[in-house]
Amino acid sequence: MTDKSETRDFLGFLVKLALIVVVIRSLLVSPFNIPSESMQPRLLIGDYLLVSKWPYGYSRYSLPFHPKLFEGRLFATLPERGDVVVFAAPRDPDEDWIKRVIGLPGDYIQVRDGVVYLNGQPVPRKRLDDLILPVTANMIAATQAERGISPCFRPDFEESDGKGGKVCRYARYRETLPNGKSYEVLDLIDGPADNTGVFVVPKGHVFVMGDNRDRSADSRIAVENGGVGALPVDHLIGKAMVSFFSTDGSAKPLLPWTWFTAARAQRIGEGF
Repeated sequence: MTDKSETRDFLGFLVKLALIVVVIRSLLVSPFNIPSESMQPRLLIGDYLLVSKWPYGYSRYSLPFHPKLFEGRLFATLPERGDVVVFAAPRDPDEDWIKRVIGLPGDYIQVRDGVVYLNGQPVPRKRLDDLILPVTANMIAATQAERGISPCFRPDFEESDGKGGKVCRYARYRETLPNGKSYEVLDLIDGPADNTGVFVVPKGHVFVMGDNRDRSADSRIAVENGGVGALPVDHLIGKAMVSFFSTDGSAKPLLPWTWFTAARAQRIGEGF
């Protein structure tokens, strides 16, 4: 075999491999990492997820780079209330966001004193023990880069862990939707999004919220104000499936052993 034919075969292999990767990412699963605090306590900065692409069908946003190949959604299915979904942000479709579906088309949703009302009925919320969350390197980096505030959001949420480090103490609750889906949420302060008007979810849209209610720009906030507003279902990319890796951000690129000590093994394999 000549060098020319070997090169041609190798290039052909790379093209086939690239096509396989594109097909898998477009139709089956794709990775997603958590860059913010909006889905605490279920998701932490540094978590890596696999997102299944098929549960809600496919739109242009299901594909890498969102090419305008077709309009609408093929094999469309609505999410269920409580699903954790990844979507192309309406204000900037090049950004992928993650939130929890709370309302479906036709639902009436309002938040009063931090309690979600769905079609006029309060979503049951039970107080749990406070969440004690260790302050990690990636939490510090995120808050310094974005806001320069405490990694715990406010200094009064910070405590010593007794070992020279810090932890965040947050008020934690368990919400249970009418379909039985149950999950934990954080309610830190009496913020502006704790009391809203009544939202009516339009046809072809869903209403999404972050589990960390005071650190999430979601459907309670209009797109022009930095939020999501009513999320068009065509923007859905997929459904969170499983955590496949998690790091606290302390790894040093030139110190290979820190790649392992930074890993949060107990978070790997958690489903939704």
